[in-house]
Amino acid sequence: MGRDDLTGSRIRERRIMQGVKQGDLAKQIGISASYLNLIEHNRRRIGGKLLLALAAALEVEPQALTEGAEVALLGVLGEAAAAAKLSAQDAEGAEAFAGRFPAWAEALAASQRRIAALERTVETLSDRMAHDPMLADKMHELLTTAAAVRSTAEILTGDEVLEREWQDRFYANLDDDSLRLAQSAQSLVMHLEKAQGETNGRQSAQEEVDAFLVEHGYYFAALEGEPAQTAVEILLGQAAQDLSAGAHFILRGILAQMHADAKLLPLAKLEAAIAREGVDPLALTRVFSVPPAVILRRLAAVPTLKAGLVVCDRAGAIVFGKAVSGFTIPRFDSCCPLWPLFAAVSSGGGGALMYERLAQLGRGDTQFDAYAAADVGDASQYNAVPSAHFVMLLVPVGVPQAAMPARAVGVTCRVCAIDNCSERRELSIMQSY
Repeated sequence: MGRDDLTGSRIRERRIMQGVKQGDLAKQIGISASYLNLIEHNRRRIGGKLLLALAAALEVEPQALTEGAEVALLGVLGEAAAAAKLSAQDAEGAEAFAGRFPAWAEALAASQRRIAALERTVETLSDRMAHDPMLADKMHELLTTAAAVRSTAEILTGDEVLEREWQDRFYANLDDDSLRLAQSAQSLVMHLEKAQGETNGRQSAQEEVDAFLVEHGYYFAALEGEPAQTAVEILLGQAAQDLSAGAHFILRGILAQMHADAKLLPLAKLEAAIAREGVDPLALTRVFSVPPAVILRRLAAVPTLKAGLVVCDRAGAIVFGKAVSGFTIPRFDSCCPLWPLFAAVSSGGGGALMYERLAQLGRGDTQFDAYAAADVGDASQYNAVPSAHFVMLLVPVGVPQAAMPARAVGVTCRVCAIDNCSERRELSIMQSY
């Protein structure tokens, strides 16, 4: 049943919610109760003055009766259906459910949104635990000291009678360990408060660079076209006072790569080619005769595409990530091995261009065309391993096609609920075992 076919159901639900009798509503708008009954059971289409009269009597906007639940609400209900593993037939009833029971639909959608928000919080905390060595050290010190206190307490409260000298020693140890435990706990709290209280929210050089790139929209006009050789140095000089030495080092490499790519493929030429060829990395590679990795990086710089980009090194560690709505990229934790990015890694840098349509589990119904390629340097001498990076472009899909289903992937194993994944490295905290 289509959205327009549920106008009667919405009218009936609104009338019941307001406690109005069918006969009273029919009399108020000047029609028979039997005709209103046919309307409410979707056996008569309505519009024009009658629709306006019903909307006025029920004190709602006419669109609320004709359009029903908004697309965003239906999208969230679709997420809830997918999470509950409902059948396709049951999932198709979301529109009817929202039309007949709008309040319950909103309540269910609110719960689904909260679940998604909590999942993102867990991902953030998991990522923080994975990359914050100071936090891990403080937790280890705290637990070790607590275990020492517990061990000493067990000895003192045991059945064995200790000599006075040994009792004094254990009491002294207990006093020292208790003081160390208090200091460790205080140090941990101060560390957490410091991280939360930082105005820029950054705890690492990589996060400083991420914030700098986000602030500039991942685009620097000075690097486009045929920039002067000093363009990178000028940008670094402007950013020097806001960045640490470590962040400065990372940013230099990123800007140098952007500079080199811009010289190979100016953005204006790329946009003109997209107008002719579309967003097809393979076709664009043939047009410009440049490596696929360059095409992917340059496509990520096109503002209208709103695409994401992930770059990893030979070890699989993420060295660059341009975020895109609907797809989470962990900054420090290991990524989902199902991403095409790692198919490019396993290809050995042979020039292959990987492609797959993806949807990240728990991120709604947003789908992406994911392209991945290797960027391997030339060997300069015998036995010298060339540098290698692997690039994945994420282009949002406007209207998903049923004929081309998306592959479900995760963020990282620790917070992934995909069942029976052959690539799982560790148990997920998002599942019940």
